Amino acid sequence: MNWDTVAGNWTQFKGKVKEQWGKLTDDELDMIAGQRDQLAGKIQEAYGIGREEAERQIDGFERTLH
Repeated sequence: MNWDTVAGNWTQFKGKVKEQWGKLTDDELDMIAGQRDQLAGKIQEAYGIGREEAERQIDGFERTLH
């Protein structure tokens, strides 16, 4: 599944994102609104990790959605 599908159905995927990255608030998820770069930034902030690690985690999350 590609990110465009996730972004287009963000409301449906927010729960799965929240399960994966529980430190993200509902308000943050609403603000992200399916934008991958914004999600990566919020993951970086919440977990104190670098951009590459956040992107790696998002890639892994995408693979689980197939």
